[in-house]
Amino acid sequence: MDIAIIGLAQSGKTTVFNALTQGTAQAIGSAGGVSETHIGVVKVPDPRLGVMAGIFNPKKVTPAEIKYWDIPGAVHDGKSQGITGRHRNVLQAANAFLLVVRAFENPSVPHPQVTIDPARDLETMLSEIFFADLEVMERAVERLPDAIKKAKPEERPTATRHLEAVQKVKAGLEAGIPLRQQQLTESEYSFMVNYQPLTGKPVIVVFNTDESDPAFSPDQLNLAASSMSDLGFVSLSAKLEAELAMMPAEEAAEFRQDLGLGESALSQVIRASYQTVGLVSFLTVGEDEVRAWSVKKDLPAQEAAGAIHTDFTRGFIRAEVIPYEDLARCGSLVQGRKEGVLRSEGKTYPVKDGDVIHFLINV
Repeated sequence: MDIAIIGLAQSGKTTVFNALTQGTAQAIGSAGGVSETHIGVVKVPDPRLGVMAGIFNPKKVTPAEIKYWDIPGAVHDGKSQGITGRHRNVLQAANAFLLVVRAFENPSVPHPQVTIDPARDLETMLSEIFFADLEVMERAVERLPDAIKKAKPEERPTATRHLEAVQKVKAGLEAGIPLRQQQLTESEYSFMVNYQPLTGKPVIVVFNTDESDPAFSPDQLNLAASSMSDLGFVSLSAKLEAELAMMPAEEAAEFRQDLGLGESALSQVIRASYQTVGLVSFLTVGEDEVRAWSVKKDLPAQEAAGAIHTDFTRGFIRAEVIPYEDLARCGSLVQGRKEGVLRSEGKTYPVKDGDVIHFLINV
């Protein structure tokens, strides 16, 4: 999963990035200008892998991964900096956005808008995403009628439906409805793939707070419920979490206990990301490797097989599935089969979190 970290300048995006990746990236370049894009890959903690490794003694254990892209902060001056231009291709390729909102006071780090106002900054960034999509849809609406005129007669009905889909999405955006909340047909969605709209991406909001008060609730914001209904939320002190991330695990755990902190920034953000994006992890096990794979919740087994290799989708025969809890209790696939908890499923079986799956493939 690829997640792009976005936000206004001086929101603490790079500090959040460092907290998640145990990195030491600098937010400001040597000349004091806008920082470059930083990239970091983290392993998704999953204690189930350790249990499975104890049963199968594999040659390697491979957790799921998340790649974070720290995009230079948008400077809100009437332009969509950080949203369009050279960074848009990264945003289009991302599976979700981690939107950092400043909720901390620090006179040595002046806010571009002078005052600290999380509600304003969140609305500003969400608006930037809307405007970026609207700009694309407006250009398409201008261009497509001419394309319809030039199209061959047999191609015009499809081109007309294409235009109608773009007009529908544009109207929704103008009404303040992001693509991910719009009611589109499968055909209409297929046309949107060509534009890779940003409002179709899930958004996880990180409130970057003061060290003394890392708890910040979205209920404190005076925002319309509809604009917040499908957002994920995390509250943390990025500065404190980045410092703890650089400590040895045992030392960091002691500090957390002394400070009365809960789980790490990484754990909080990963959990919110999986919930917001709608992901689950299934496992594959064996003597060679025990591995976690992240896929959409209830994804059909045939499509989930494609996460391992695209050829598995075409050659899918069936899936042998056993819930993690049953395999951990049984201690082996053989015992699971004896107890009837290892079952055979077809191509439409909806994959669940913790399913241990062996795909039978026709190669």
